[in-house]
Amino acid sequence: MGMKSKFKNFFFVEDEEEYVEDYVDEQPDETPAVRQNKKAPQKQNVVSLQSIQKSSKMVLLEPRMYAEAQDIADNLKNHRAVVVNLQRINKDQAKRIVDFLSGTVYAIGGDIQRVGTDIFLCTPDNIEVSGNITDFINEE
Repeated sequence: MGMKSKFKNFFFVEDEEEYVEDYVDEQPDETPAVRQNKKAPQKQNVVSLQSIQKSSKMVLLEPRMYAEAQDIADNLKNHRAVVVNLQRINKDQAKRIVDFLSGTVYAIGGDIQRVGTDIFLCTPDNIEVSGNITDFINEE
């Protein structure tokens, strides 16, 4: 190879691509599990059940004033479901708390549902709630 061709090969990439085939010698008496154990370790997508159990907590709260709404929001941010009983607070403050929690739940991608008279279930995005509770109003 001359100096000119060495110089050309150094600066220019050839258009040819080199294909290499790997030949795996498999013995017919091996099961797929045995062959897999012989391969190099692969990264597996495994989730620990303990981490799921830790994240699925439920907190029951009965706020007495609007200032406690932030504590409820902190529980939601920590991936805990919260049942909020607003029966012992005046209606104006209860409405403000529900509005605040609605914004919090929206921001974290969760959900808020009424489960009773002045009782709400707020859930973060890691907890799924199925079904619904219909309102039954006693006309007395």
